[in-house]
Amino acid sequence: MLGTLAAITLLGPVVAVLRGVPETLAPTRRALHAGVVDPDDARALPVVQRYHPHGSDAARRVAQDGTVLRVQVGSGVHGTAIAGADDRDEMGIALEPAAFVTGIARLAVTDPRGRTHRRVFEQFEAHTAWDRDGGLDERSGAGDLDVVVYAARTWARLALAGNPTVLLPLYVPEEEVVFVDEAGRELRANAGRLVSRAAASTFLGYLSAQRDRMVGSRSSRTNRPELVAQHGYDTTFAMHALRLGVQGVELLTTGRLTLPIPQPEREHLRAVRRGEVAMDDVLTEVDDLAARLADLRTTSPLPEEPDRAWVDGWLHRSHLRHWGVAPERREPGA
Repeated sequence: MLGTLAAITLLGPVVAVLRGVPETLAPTRRALHAGVVDPDDARALPVVQRYHPHGSDAARRVAQDGTVLRVQVGSGVHGTAIAGADDRDEMGIALEPAAFVTGIARLAVTDPRGRTHRRVFEQFEAHTAWDRDGGLDERSGAGDLDVVVYAARTWARLALAGNPTVLLPLYVPEEEVVFVDEAGRELRANAGRLVSRAAASTFLGYLSAQRDRMVGSRSSRTNRPELVAQHGYDTTFAMHALRLGVQGVELLTTGRLTLPIPQPEREHLRAVRRGEVAMDDVLTEVDDLAARLADLRTTSPLPEEPDRAWVDGWLHRSHLRHWGVAPERREPGA
């Protein structure tokens, strides 16, 4: 699930998006979001009715108007989902208005006390689980939709650092793409320019965090006490730790991520999630993958640094097109 960022109740309907969705994906989205739909805009985002720092209508409009790419992420795209148990996670990338990039414009966000805050646009976030009585403390579950749309500059900084989740839009199969335009297609076509050996340390850090939560060394609390009661450990944390190791090793050795995760690793991850693998065996596998990632920090064939100049150029020309400004043309050799 995409992370919850605050603890204030949110209620209200969710707008589903169907137009522009591949036929193989549309039935899933209809089943998840039967109800109010916007048939005219494949970029349409859920409307958040109550206060959330990243869920304001101003943030939604910026994210929706500037979206260049939106895809499914999470268990559904990894191939590790359990039937009837998973929500749907989507991630998008959006270009900002000119005043937000070249000036000092900010989002005007009013909190429940009537105070207006000026916020930099970094992301828009909405979760259908917030509509229930538990508000932002409510866990997403089967049939829920979690959406986060990052400002392109924010997304790029995270991607260049090798953030495992943020890199996913570059590699998801075409049938998992909800919306893409020219800038989004160019970004996906140049995925290799954004990855480097830096990803090894980032994947290792995320793997270690999931391992710690699995064994309770980071916190004795878990969102899934039912899994601990049934299997003796949080099998979802275990599966994610293994997944991060498997995908990190693939990325650092090939420069790509295969989605969904290939067999037999995919079925093994599902078996771990179902609690069919002993905790000690899982820990051994996780530690072996962590050791491989540590080694790949220096032995990976990937470049030491990503192509930051290309990413800067993409951000520059994509924003200019979004603002209706023709990019500068340079003469050959200039």
